[in-house]
Amino acid sequence: MQATNEPKETILSHLVPAVLFTVVTIVIFGLLYPTVIWLIGTVAFPSQTYGSLIENDKGTVVGSSLIGQLFTKPQYFQGRPSAAGKNGYDPTQTGGTNLAPTSKKLIDSVAAAVVALKKANPDATGDIPPELVTSSASGIDPDISPQGAYYQIPRIAKARGVSQDAIRSIVDAHVQGRTFGILGEPRVNVLELNRALDAATGAKS
Repeated sequence: MQATNEPKETILSHLVPAVLFTVVTIVIFGLLYPTVIWLIGTVAFPSQTYGSLIENDKGTVVGSSLIGQLFTKPQYFQGRPSAAGKNGYDPTQTGGTNLAPTSKKLIDSVAAAVVALKKANPDATGDIPPELVTSSASGIDPDISPQGAYYQIPRIAKARGVSQDAIRSIVDAHVQGRTFGILGEPRVNVLELNRALDAATGAKS
């Protein structure tokens, strides 16, 4: 029998490459890759990198363009109902109702929302936009459709003592088209729209 010169396999001969591979992958994918992506984001998309935060004239953060808020005063546009968290609009507990379309609980809640919406907007005309009486999958949707904003114009114009045409022009100026021209639907960011309202007609307490 001929002797072989092949090295004898040991536990150490397998352990060393495994440890080296682990260390290299941790450095590349756990340190270098996240750092490079963070640097690219900070340089190319600084606002998005830090949460798309919105500040007032004093530099105080009033919210994020990515997270919906609860607006209840009649002089402000209101967003979609929220099922996120105990009181809604909780970004730490995002989620929808997860109720089926045939759920009696869902049907009853939508019916109640319709009644409340009509009561709050007695001068509104046209069909009720669905997003004003149904919550989104995340519960913190920051946008409504242009139709959802137009529906609320009579109430807001009356509360602010300005013409409906003036409010409509503000809405029109804040309608965002489809992403890349093909994705999604036209939308209006509620927080940004309300800030524009205050800037144009004065903040209302």
